[in-house]
Amino acid sequence: MGIITGLCTFFYHLPQIYKWLLKPYYIASSLMTVAFLLVRKAPGLCEHLATEREDGNSCDFDWREVEILMFLSAIVMMKNRRAITMEQHIGNLFLFSKVANVILFFRLDIRLGILYLVLCLTFVMTCKPPLYMGPEYIKYFSDSTIDEELQRDSRVTWIVEFYANWSADCQSFAPVFADLSLKYNCAGLRFGKVDIGRYGEVSQRYRVSTSPLSKQLPSLVLFQGGKEMMRRPMVDSKGRAVSWTFNEENIIREFNLNELFQKSKKLNKGHGLKGEEQTSSQPEEGSNELHNDAPEQPIESKKDQ
Repeated sequence: MGIITGLCTFFYHLPQIYKWLLKPYYIASSLMTVAFLLVRKAPGLCEHLATEREDGNSCDFDWREVEILMFLSAIVMMKNRRAITMEQHIGNLFLFSKVANVILFFRLDIRLGILYLVLCLTFVMTCKPPLYMGPEYIKYFSDSTIDEELQRDSRVTWIVEFYANWSADCQSFAPVFADLSLKYNCAGLRFGKVDIGRYGEVSQRYRVSTSPLSKQLPSLVLFQGGKEMMRRPMVDSKGRAVSWTFNEENIIREFNLNELFQKSKKLNKGHGLKGEEQTSSQPEEGSNELHNDAPEQPIESKKDQ
C-alpha cells in the first residue's frame, strides 16, 4: 500500500519534477554525475581504456572502481540523513558524485582527470543553483532598512533569516522558511530576510559570520521590540555554530511559533476592537479614514536579484 501511495504521489508531481529537473543547473549536474559511467560504457571508447580486471574487459568496472562507488554511496547516505529538502538530497548526490568522478578519472587517465577537474571548476564559477521563487510572506531588508523596520513597532515580533545567495544551505532552507511564513505570518508576527553576503555591515552589526568555516549560515534570529531574544544556531566561545538541524519541526518548537502566533492574533484583535471604539466615540463628519492600530499585512515579496 505504501509503494502504491508513493507511486501515485510521484506521478501526481511528475510535471513539477520535470519542470524542476529541466533547468540548466540540474541538467549539467546530472551529466557530470554520470560522466565516468558514460565514458566507461561508451562503445568505441571504452575498448581503449585501462583496466585492472582479470578478464581484460575494459568496458566494465574493475574491483577498485566498485569500491570507490560503494564508498560514495555510503557517504551520500550518511549526509542525506540530515538533509531536509529534496534540493539538499540532490545537492549531496551531485557534490560527492563529482568528487568520486575526479578520483576515478585521475586513476583511469591523468589527462581525463585534469579535463574533468577543469570542467568542474568552470561549472562552479558559471552555473549557480536556481533560487527559490515560490510563494512567501517575507520582507527583504537592506543595510539601511533593517534597523528601522525592526524598531518601528514594539508590538511586532520579527523572525529574521541572515543568509547568503552563494550558500547551498541557505538555498536549501529557502522553501522551508517560505512555508513557515505562509503558515504563521500575521500583523504581530512577521518574517524577514537579509543577504549578509551582499551587506557586510549587517553581518558585523548582528554578529553573524559569513565564513564557511563558522557554519553560521543560515542564522535565524528572533527580535521583539527591536531587541534580539534568541538565535539558532547558537555560537560557542570560538565563534563556531553549535550543530542544529534547520527543519520545520525544530524551528516551530525552538521559537514557540504556535504560541507566538496565538498571542499575535489576540493582540491584533484587541487593537482592532480598540480602534473601532475610538472611531465610534469620536466620529468625524466627512471623514472616510479608518483608525486601526494594527499594522498592515505584508504583501508577497519578490527576490532582490
